[in-house]
Amino acid sequence: MAQAHDRTSAMLAGSSRTGRRQGELHAGVGTPLLCTQSGTDPLSDVLRAVRLTGAVFHRVEASFPWGVEIPDSTLYRPIILPQAQHVISYHIILEGDGFVCMPGSEPVRFEAGDILLLAGGTRYALLSTPGQKPEYDEPATTAFFREWMKGTLPFVTREGGGGEGGTAYICGFLGCDRRPFNPVLCALPPLIRIKWARIKWAGHEGAGLLGQLIELTLAESGLPGPGGEAIRLRLCELIFVEVMRLCLQSLPAHEKGWLSGLRDPSVGTVLALLHAQPAKHWTLDTLAAEAGMSRAALAARFAHLVGHGPMHYLALWRMQLAANSLSDSSLKVAAIGRDVGYASEAAFSRAFKNATGFSPSAWRNR
Repeated sequence: MAQAHDRTSAMLAGSSRTGRRQGELHAGVGTPLLCTQSGTDPLSDVLRAVRLTGAVFHRVEASFPWGVEIPDSTLYRPIILPQAQHVISYHIILEGDGFVCMPGSEPVRFEAGDILLLAGGTRYALLSTPGQKPEYDEPATTAFFREWMKGTLPFVTREGGGGEGGTAYICGFLGCDRRPFNPVLCALPPLIRIKWARIKWAGHEGAGLLGQLIELTLAESGLPGPGGEAIRLRLCELIFVEVMRLCLQSLPAHEKGWLSGLRDPSVGTVLALLHAQPAKHWTLDTLAAEAGMSRAALAARFAHLVGHGPMHYLALWRMQLAANSLSDSSLKVAAIGRDVGYASEAAFSRAFKNATGFSPSAWRNR
C-alpha cells in the first residue's frame, strides 16, 4: 500500500536485501550513530533548544468499528499547550490494527507493534476501515482535549461500536518551538511508521530501550497515584527522543535532511562544532579544515544534506538560541547578542529581525 507522502516512503523504505517491508523502521536496526571527538550531541542540543514538552498522554481501547479524527493542531494547541508553537503527535499500537488517513494521501495500514509519528500538525484520522465515518469527529476530539485538560477523564478511554476485535493504542502529544529554527521538525516527513513489536507483554524478549520505555509506560498506567501524570508525560518525551534516534540510525544512505547530516562523518563533525561553540567566529575555511575537506566540497555536501550552507545554518541556529534567551531570561539584548556571536547590539537586532520578522524586544514581549 502506498505511503502517505513521497518523503515518508523514502525515509521508511527498508532494504530489500534484508527482507524488510517497505514503510517500516525496526527498533535496534541500522547504521551506528556518529560519535564526535568533541562529545557534543547536536540532537540533544536541538531538542533542548526547541523546548520539547509533553502535554497529553492516554490509552485508547477501541472495539470494531472505531474511528477518530485529529484536527489540525492549530485548533487544539491552544487547549493542551497554549505556550507551545507547534504540536507533534504519535500513537503506539498495542493490539489490533487500523489505518491512518491523511488528506491527499492513500490510507496507510498499521498493526500491533507499530509507532506512528505525525510531526506536521495537519489533520488526520485513525480508522478501523478506510472511508468510514469516525465516531469522534474533529469537534468531538477537540471537546475531548478540553475535558482531558480539566483532569476529569481516566487514563484509559474506551470507544467504538462494540463489535468483536479491537485495537488498543497509546496517544502522545508533545509541544515544541517551531520558530525561529527547528531543524528536527524541518527534517521530518508528515508520517513516520516505526516497528518495535518485540516486547515482553507481547510474549517475546525485549527489544532495546524503546520497548523498555513502552513497558514502563504501560506499567505506570496501571499504577495510579500521586505524580503519575508527570511521570507519563516525561516518558512521552523520552519515547519521542528514542524514536528520533531510531530514525537517525535507520535512514537510507541517499536520504537528505538534518538527521542525515548528523550521520555523515564530515557534515556531522561540522554540526557538532557549530553546536559546541555557536558564538565562535567560524569561517568556511576553518570549518573545512576541521572536516578535512575543501571549502567548495564542504559547502556543497553540507547544503545537499542539511538544506543550508554551513554559515547560513550557523546564523539560523544562533537565532534559535537568542530567541530562547529573549523568552526565558532577563538579559539585555546586547548581552544576548554577544552570547550568540554578535559584536554589536545593532548587528544582532538587524539579523534577528531579518530571521524572525520581529525585533528582539518585540519577540520578548510576545
